[in-house]
Formats: sequence, structure tokens, C-alpha cells
Amino acid sequence: MKGPRLTEIVAGLPAIVPFVGPETQERQRGRPFRARLGANENVFGPSPAAVEAMARAARDAWMYGDPECHDLRAAIASQHGVAPENVLVGEGIDGILGLAVRLVVAPGDPVVTSLGGYPTLNYHVAGHGGRLVQVPYRDDHEDPEALVAAAWEHGARLVYLANPDNPMGTWHDAATIGRMIAELPEDVLFLLDEAYVEFAPAGAVPAIDISDPRVLRLRTFSKAHGMAGARIGYALGAADVIAAFDRIRNHFGVSRIAQAGALAALGDRASLDRVVKEVAAARDAIARIARQNGLTPVPSATNFVAIDCGGDGDFARRVLAELIARDIFVRMPSVAPLDRCIRISCGRAEDLELLARALPDALAAARA
Repeated sequence: MKGPRLTEIVAGLPAIVPFVGPETQERQRGRPFRARLGANENVFGPSPAAVEAMARAARDAWMYGDPECHDLRAAIASQHGVAPENVLVGEGIDGILGLAVRLVVAPGDPVVTSLGGYPTLNYHVAGHGGRLVQVPYRDDHEDPEALVAAAWEHGARLVYLANPDNPMGTWHDAATIGRMIAELPEDVLFLLDEAYVEFAPAGAVPAIDISDPRVLRLRTFSKAHGMAGARIGYALGAADVIAAFDRIRNHFGVSRIAQAGALAALGDRASLDRVVKEVAAARDAIARIARQNGLTPVPSATNFVAIDCGGDGDFARRVLAELIARDIFVRMPSVAPLDRCIRISCGRAEDLELLARALPDALAAARA
């Protein structure tokens, strides 16, 4: 029997995922990592109020979650000073990225992003048959001017930028993002990924007209709120654009448990403030460990630090491999010149102590 026939687009794709999970690596290695510092998770955990709310909601897991996410949308809208019609709740930013691509990108349509930027967007574009146009970073930052120029040159349907950025942790100020938006074509959808915005300085968060149909701001509960495993995030945009997602979204995709946790997390500002302080202290500690080993930390406004290993990508890959061999899970950017760095997530004091002990030997082995 021949079995089902894949579409032409899917048949031409590799069977890969954008990230190899630490669990996969642990199974391959036959032992666990001692420090999990590669996935930019919030190891300081979710709000206690969110944990309690999710535990209560688990008793009602026999029910589907509210397909409108009514209460959560209202709370998000109130926090941002917009209407609930300006809020879309989805299965994390990754899920919303896939929906946004499906919404506006037909086979062959160009999508502009940064070379070496967040790869999940590329995964969705390839899956829907879009054509990636990738613009190099400039001085370890995504390049807004070049992204705008590429959008005009190629007639892009969609443009993507993360601020603060993943994988480098760098950021642009609000004025720079505002100029970029003003210069974009009228018929483009601009995805402004603000997954790490709670860790960024206030000057990095632009005021954007919520009625501008070109802009979709993406936020998540995975990072500062510590709910990566719950898979929940949201988008802010013009009401007509948000409504268009009802044509294609998975209406029961956000679980009752995740909705309850996110709603409680929004109301626990003290827990969020605590996490932001813990992350800032961990960033400083990672930078200090890097400098003690003769390496250069890249300034970061996220919950991770990119560390310049002082060589090329091959050397950084050896450093990464040696850290993994010492049971320290880290990741690194994928393309040159960003791949001269390894990327280390903010961890607890005990995690960073393990890193500090392992890094000198890992560097020595990589140089040998």
C-alpha cells in the first residue's frame, strides 16, 4: 500500500524541528543535565498564584477551555489600555506565528526576517510555501533599516523583528522601532515579537497606535511569567486583523488550565517584579563568569546572555559540545558571525555555580 500522499510543499521539507529539546539530548546521552541553561526558560518559576489557579482548574480539565478566552482577553486589554477586540490569545507566540503566516502568506510570497533570527518563523514560512528573504544582523542587532528596504524591494507580505532579540539579547529603542513602522509599506503585516519585553528597559517599548492594521505585537507568558510549559501567549493589534484570526485559529487550542494560570499571573505584579530582579542578577553573574574566563558577554535585555567565545563558529561549537559533555545544557546562534557566541539562559545560583566550574575546562578542551 502506498499510503497518504503529502502535498508538494510538505514533501519537499526536511523532517526536523527548530530546536532539539534537552529531553531529546538527555535520552541520547543516557543521563540528565545538571544545569538546564539553554532554552531561555524562567527557572525561577511561575507566580504562586498562577500555580494555585492552575491546580484548581485541573479539577475541571474534563471541560474544554473557553474558546473566546473571554476573561483573559478582558484582563489583558485592561492592562494595555485597549479593547478586548484588540487581543488574540493563542498557543504561545510560536502558535500565533504559524497563524499569522497562514493568514497572509500564500505559496511563493516573500517574508522578510533576519538571518540567524528566531527560527520558528522560518519553519512556518517554509511549511506554507512562502519565500524567505533574510537580512544580516548589523553589530549584533537586527537591522530595521535593512528590513524595511527588503520589504519594499521584494514586496513582502510579512516582516518579522524581535525586540529584544533572540538569539543575541540586544534591543532597539522605541524611537527606532517607531521609525521602522512609519517606513513600512501599507500592505505589510509587521510582527513585532516582544517575548522578552518585561526584561527590557522602558525606553525599548514603543507606543504604537492599536488601530494600525500593519502591526501585530506578540507577547508571551513563557518567559517572565514562567509558564513555558503551559503554551499560552497573546497578540495586540487592530480589531479587524484580530478578528481575521477567527477564520483559521484552533478555537479550543488554549487549555482551561493555561487560561486560569495566565489570568492569575497577570494579577501578581509582585511575583513578576521578583523574577525580573532575579533575572537581572543572573545576567550579571553570567557576564562575570564570562569575563573571568576571558570571554566577552553581549549586553542583554532578555533572560539570557550571548557570550562571544573569541573565535569562529567552529570554536564556539566545540565550547558548546564540551559544556554539554559536562552536563551543562546551553545553545548557540546558528549562523555567522553570530555563531561565534554561545547563549546561556539565566539560572539559579546553583546552576551558575555549575557553569562557573565547567566553563574553564570546557574552554581548555575546545582549544586543545
